[in-house]
Amino acid sequence: MATRDYYEILGVGRTADEAEIKKAYRRLAMKFHPDRNPGDAKAEDAFKEASEAYQVISDPQKREAYDRFGADGLRGMGAQGFSSFEDIFSSFGDIFSDIFGLGGSRSRRRTGPQRGRDLVYNLELTFEEAARGADRDLEFERPSECVYCGGSGAKAGSVSACPACRGSGQVAFRQGFITYSTACSECGGTGQVVRERCPECGGKGLRAEKRRVKVKIPAGVDHGGRLRLREEGEGGARGGPAGDLFVAVSLLAHPEFQREGQHVISRLDITFAQAALGAEVEVRTLYGRSRLKVPRGTQAGETLVLRGEGFPVMGRRSKGDHIVQVFVRTPTRLSPKEERLFRELAALEGEREDRKEKVAGIKKGLLDAAGSLGGRLRGWLARLLRPAALREWFCREA
Repeated sequence: MATRDYYEILGVGRTADEAEIKKAYRRLAMKFHPDRNPGDAKAEDAFKEASEAYQVISDPQKREAYDRFGADGLRGMGAQGFSSFEDIFSSFGDIFSDIFGLGGSRSRRRTGPQRGRDLVYNLELTFEEAARGADRDLEFERPSECVYCGGSGAKAGSVSACPACRGSGQVAFRQGFITYSTACSECGGTGQVVRERCPECGGKGLRAEKRRVKVKIPAGVDHGGRLRLREEGEGGARGGPAGDLFVAVSLLAHPEFQREGQHVISRLDITFAQAALGAEVEVRTLYGRSRLKVPRGTQAGETLVLRGEGFPVMGRRSKGDHIVQVFVRTPTRLSPKEERLFRELAALEGEREDRKEKVAGIKKGLLDAAGSLGGRLRGWLARLLRPAALREWFCREA
């Protein structure tokens, strides 16, 4: 996996859209394509590096994981780079078709070993399994090389060289200053034609094989995450390696929880008494039951948090939180005693409001009186400080 930043490799910003990303990759693919740089190891490395960056940034799920957690967020998502040019050409055939007009890739003779196709297995997990991790046994069928014909699809002794390409499997042509070769349309690039099909596989070269594999689900995997099992996909042809199996994770809906990133959200219903007086209640989490303290005076709509009770963060040791949304439950059926107590409470609340109004009235009266007295004092001092008033006062004192 590349150590450089993928956006830096492609030469685009982190807000680049799909069209910008594809355009940047097309430019780099054209520049470093192996057919344009024969024998240039640096160009080959740059070509693979750009392809790896495009593989991640062009995929919305992988891009989100990379933006949030860097390369660590791509673990288990099938973003491990490319082992060969054929992997690149098969993955991004549409782009190379646009560039070179060759149906998606540079062609090679296909009479030798061929890698099998990748397969996808859809795996459903509960919230608890995704949080704790799990070991699951997967059972599926995959096409594997027919042991009777060795993947050729031909009955023994019924294969001959293709007359169109004379057994080479390729047809060459020139475009500008570059010579290209493409697969022969008559034999499909194999260089051979089959006179009689294999009776066991019907000429396909593959037969259905039942497989059972164990997969370890990492703790914290999210909906849409992908795990890669190497060489567990379709069997290769003529001794080639099998493709990979990608396990696509789907989280089943939970009756109580919702997931937002690494956090879990649930609802808690409490009574009026619990909201007013406070309480300690038991809350269900992904890991069992936890005690939660409800403070006195908690209001409807407030949230309380259980730290570290959410999903693990993949690639790190931390966990998200469990966020509890509080709802105050209004009783719909009251016993006679409950109704009497609620009426008494309502009366007390009414008396409290009356006292508030009386206190407010007294405060206002005091403030008004203070304001009036202050006005009279200010007037008396103003008269006293006038020169005539001062002379009169001194004369009277003398």
